[in-house]
Amino acid sequence: MASNQLRLLIALALLLLLATWNVVANGQQNSFAWPGESAQFSAAPSAVPSECDGSCGGTCQSCNQEPAKWMLGVDGSQRSGLGREPTWDDERPVPFENMAYGEYIGPFRTPHVPEYRLRIGDRLDFVYLLTSRPNGQPYQFYPGDTISLTSVGDPSLNQASLQILSDGTITLPLIGTIAVSGKTVDALTEELNQKFRSVGNVRDPRVIVQVIKGDTPLNDLRSAVVTNFGQNGQSRQVSVSPDGTVQLPLVGPTPAIGLTLREIAAEVNARYAQHIRGVNVNPILVERAPRSVYVLGRVNRPGRIAINGPTTVMQAIAQAEGWQTGSNLRQVIVFRRDENWQLVATRLDLQGALNGRRPFPSDDIWLRDSDIILIPKSPVQRFSEAVDLYMVRSLYSIFPQQGVVFNFDGFTSF
Repeated sequence: MASNQLRLLIALALLLLLATWNVVANGQQNSFAWPGESAQFSAAPSAVPSECDGSCGGTCQSCNQEPAKWMLGVDGSQRSGLGREPTWDDERPVPFENMAYGEYIGPFRTPHVPEYRLRIGDRLDFVYLLTSRPNGQPYQFYPGDTISLTSVGDPSLNQASLQILSDGTITLPLIGTIAVSGKTVDALTEELNQKFRSVGNVRDPRVIVQVIKGDTPLNDLRSAVVTNFGQNGQSRQVSVSPDGTVQLPLVGPTPAIGLTLREIAAEVNARYAQHIRGVNVNPILVERAPRSVYVLGRVNRPGRIAINGPTTVMQAIAQAEGWQTGSNLRQVIVFRRDENWQLVATRLDLQGALNGRRPFPSDDIWLRDSDIILIPKSPVQRFSEAVDLYMVRSLYSIFPQQGVVFNFDGFTSF
């Protein structure tokens, strides 16, 4: 009996506080100035384009475009004329629905960013294309190439197949070991003829050098890149590692973080040009690194929420399955790290918007990766929990076998 009376008194006190709070909240008017904007609202409907001459037979977009459906609402273009945040008192006819049946995707969206820059965890597909255009430079030997020697004057000097060793040399009878790597065909031919002439018993060598198997680095690269891609192309998928680089065959770690696709293409092709010729590398972004925000506090499903596109605070709360009773929606806190990884925070007033009283909430900001949204408890909720903790539970723990009786004519206890 004593417990029921105590709970009734607490409930009456909470109801009185809640009623007072709502009166104060409804009586406040939030205003927000939008400087530097000059767009004016116009209630005149936009004209349907008449670009078609009728030759389409009524199948083009101009002929099938539905007239806009005008409804009472609030338009964001009104804010410049009002000098404050529009409210429901500013309702006027707006072209709320201007899409034909089935066009649920809405109008096309502008790009999320002017130019995308790579970040850790992004997955790229590097497509290797072999170019058949001559580069205008004489061929130079690489270790692993196979050549042949043919002597017109002395057939005993013929060598059907010689592989250039890893140190860039070949070994021939009479003249021994010769460095070959990096030399052109003409330079090696001239050098061999001079060395053979220096040998007394070879009077007329007239050696001819031919490449049997060349472009060894390019063939090694093709062996490392095994995934076929289109015609005459191969690809290799890599991810931007935590150190901000991508690991590519032959050139090794290559800086990638913060670069655009155009910039990393130039960097990779410049590095490959130092080793091989006849290849062009084109990077393709196949998967972005996961992006997420964290919602905690008085929501029904706190935790990490993936964001796959531009997302506002209200959209993040909706993905967290809404707010709970006792939430302080007037002081929603957003934590964020700046460019120097310093923590910054701001407080947002979303109560009017989430309760349907503010049609154009200026506090509904865009979120970015790793933001933290905190929905705190309302003062009434904190007071209720404090009463439950310090008065109800504490009293019962001290006097487990006794009760407390409230008498409005006089307080008594036993």
